[in-house]
Amino acid sequence: QVTLVESGGGLVQTGGSLRLSCAASELTFSDYVISWFRQAPGKERLWISAISQLGTHVQYTDAVRGRFTSSRNNTQNTVYLQMNSLTPEDTAIYYCAARARAATKNPDDYDNWGQGTQVTVSS
Repeated sequence: QVTLVESGGGLVQTGGSLRLSCAASELTFSDYVISWFRQAPGKERLWISAISQLGTHVQYTDAVRGRFTSSRNNTQNTVYLQMNSLTPEDTAIYYCAARARAATKNPDDYDNWGQGTQVTVSS
């Protein structure tokens, strides 16, 4: 089991940037794919990005590709999500999730979740 803690959310204006962090407690952190999901009010939780165990392969959903960048530092057990050119449509609670198998876009496939961090983008 992996304990995940997200941080870095906040309120930002349209066009601004934020960097989210996902810190893990598991000593074999490098065994886990880390995905980012987000959930807007009244909507389902949606996958937005996944980074492979060594950070060599990163995937993005079309809505964030070119604006968001995921990276990881396995020596610090941390994954980052750099978010640029934010718009009000990016407003949501952002979650990281860990999986000791290949990345999927289905949140039901993940057993390890953080508590989430709120991102609010004002117009």
